[in-house]
Amino acid sequence: MNGDETMRDDEPLAAVSIAALRSLQLERLRQSVRHAYENVAHYRKAFDAHQVGPDTLRTLADLARFPFLTKQDFRVHYPFGLFAVPYRKIARIHTSSGTTGKATVVGYTSADLGVWAELMSRCIRVAGARTGDVVHIAYDYGLFTGGLGAQLGAERLGCTVIPASSGRTDWQVQLIEDFRPDILMATPSYALHLVDAFEHAGLDARACSLRIGIFGAEPWTEQQRAALESGLGVDAIDLYGTAELIGPGVACERHGRREGLVLWEDHFYPEVIDPVTGAVLPDGEEGELVLTALTKEALPVIRYRTRDLTRLMPPLEGPLRRMARVLQRTDDMLVIRGVKIFPAQIEAAIARFGGLAPRCNLELDHHSALNALTVHVEVLAGESSSEPQRRALEHELGRRLKADLGVTVAVVVHPADTLGRAAGRPYVRPRNRAEPA
Repeated sequence: MNGDETMRDDEPLAAVSIAALRSLQLERLRQSVRHAYENVAHYRKAFDAHQVGPDTLRTLADLARFPFLTKQDFRVHYPFGLFAVPYRKIARIHTSSGTTGKATVVGYTSADLGVWAELMSRCIRVAGARTGDVVHIAYDYGLFTGGLGAQLGAERLGCTVIPASSGRTDWQVQLIEDFRPDILMATPSYALHLVDAFEHAGLDARACSLRIGIFGAEPWTEQQRAALESGLGVDAIDLYGTAELIGPGVACERHGRREGLVLWEDHFYPEVIDPVTGAVLPDGEEGELVLTALTKEALPVIRYRTRDLTRLMPPLEGPLRRMARVLQRTDDMLVIRGVKIFPAQIEAAIARFGGLAPRCNLELDHHSALNALTVHVEVLAGESSSEPQRRALEHELGRRLKADLGVTVAVVVHPADTLGRAAGRPYVRPRNRAEPA
């Protein structure tokens, strides 16, 4: 195996030794670092400041001497300052949502798009899809990487694609009924919205044609997985990616297995670091995932801090390590009265409670002395929701959240289907000074 060889789907990987994979990674890493150093001023300046360069890499462990790349670097060099090829040679542009500042801009050459298609094809295949399956894609299209990335992989695998995008949910229910897809690809929050839409249409989502759901683009809990599997009658598979590297397609769970996501290490070199000190942690310890792209042309990515919390696990078969599911991010963390809270903890508590929809919106009051948090939830469709019953639910959920979180939070229970839904993870909005507490 050499640096120009592309491993195709998952079967050939099983026959590759760990030593051969590490050799390939080192070769590709040296090429990628040299490409970055010679063609991107940011990397040249940062590497020189740390007294490292392409010749520093004698082993994979030497990568720890290199500086990190952060989302702030993308913002400073917005829009094209991190590109390693001329703008006119870029085949496609994608961006992040930009909801927390300037969008991060990612470019792809034709070769990059080919790699992306291959990796997404691998993901969809290990998730259980096969050539000839029909894939309903309800990820957003456009500058967001989800829809077009999923389509690249599904078409590479030889599937029939229904590029529905998100929105017009009642219409999507009708499409699923009429076109009978085998696979649903969507964010877990939108898939839960589809379950509600089936019910509102008087249809049993569990009786539809779907057998597999491939869900990503946001952290989601095991409780949400259970809700999706019982609501849609599918095997719910976790898909991982990040817009700054490639979009979806970095790692994926295997069909029928709940043992972590297979990480495509021939194209991405993973590290897990202590999010405070930046020190590299050994496999098995939880920390922040750092990824280095080994084969990107348009935008080389060296030691990108994803802010996703996970751990690396040994391979089950073949040479590829696994990563634990990402349930929370370092930048999702809220500090309420000195207590660190992650939205996933709140979601998990709501899912265990019963009688409430498995989603929430969070309202943060920065103007109180030690921050204050209000959790907005809604009654599950079909459940009684008189005002006295909702007040009782607020009291009981508030009591349980205090026990789980170690801090008091306010709870507001809304009638079914009246709480605005966020497109991704729980929406956190600040309360304005003029708003009542």
